[in-house]
Amino acid sequence: MIDLPVVPAVTEIKRKPDWLRVKLPVGKEYAQVRSLVDTHKLHTICESGNCPNMGECWGAGTATFMILGNICTRSCSFCAVATGRPLAVDFDEPNRVANSVKLMGVKHCVITSVDRDDIKDGGSIIWAETLKAIRKESPITTLETLIPDFRGIWDNLYRVLDERPEVVSHNMETVKRLTRQVRIQAKYDRSLEALKRISEFGLRTKTGIMLGLGETEEDIFEAMDDLVANGVHILTLGQYLQPTKNHHPVVDWIHPDKFAMYKEVGMAKGLKYVESGPLVRSSYHAEKHLFPIEGVY
Repeated sequence: MIDLPVVPAVTEIKRKPDWLRVKLPVGKEYAQVRSLVDTHKLHTICESGNCPNMGECWGAGTATFMILGNICTRSCSFCAVATGRPLAVDFDEPNRVANSVKLMGVKHCVITSVDRDDIKDGGSIIWAETLKAIRKESPITTLETLIPDFRGIWDNLYRVLDERPEVVSHNMETVKRLTRQVRIQAKYDRSLEALKRISEFGLRTKTGIMLGLGETEEDIFEAMDDLVANGVHILTLGQYLQPTKNHHPVVDWIHPDKFAMYKEVGMAKGLKYVESGPLVRSSYHAEKHLFPIEGVY
């Protein structure tokens, strides 16, 4: 197992700007989702990833479920999810997730997972079984899957794609120049190939990139060109927030006006939709990404 790299602290910690302030989670709907997650022993990336939108999304009665445990085999320098040796696969997890989706009355369900490089199928069997179980219990619920790269073992990718979720997302996370620094065990070109294969399969293809890690405008424009060339339809851009002092530092706070500019550039380059703003995360406003796209069925 690769230890999480200790990134040297910046000499001056920049104060978080006002546009990144969020309200504390409150309300009846939030409490209901909180109760369901606890009762059914579910993992959510909302909690494990310290998402700033948890209050808003849970208050709306939605959550992004994280399957295959809450311990990841990878040690990306940006990620708040714990790294280590995962527990054994829980084969009852698909049924528990599906039951919770039904109880919550979720209209659009987002599923993600930790990386499970420790098992031969990369977790793809549990992925497929979870999608099947949700479709059985909640046939009108649309599905979005935020999947790993399965180490480039494409049979595992296709096991998930065969279930034909309405949206398939795999995050690039950062630009090409910073990938080796930010995503220790990932490869920029391998992620692009995963996205290309998803698009060629005829599914809505989505990815996300964090800003503020030290990328330049030229880096971002290059990434956008690569995404368009590989058939990506939807891009999310959001501000990186440092989980702990041992994670990659925040190099820049990106102003909302610049996020708006990146949205315009991305759309002009040929992306079908760009969700861009400081608090945007992969599953933020995910239900908006179900619009018709030519060639997607």
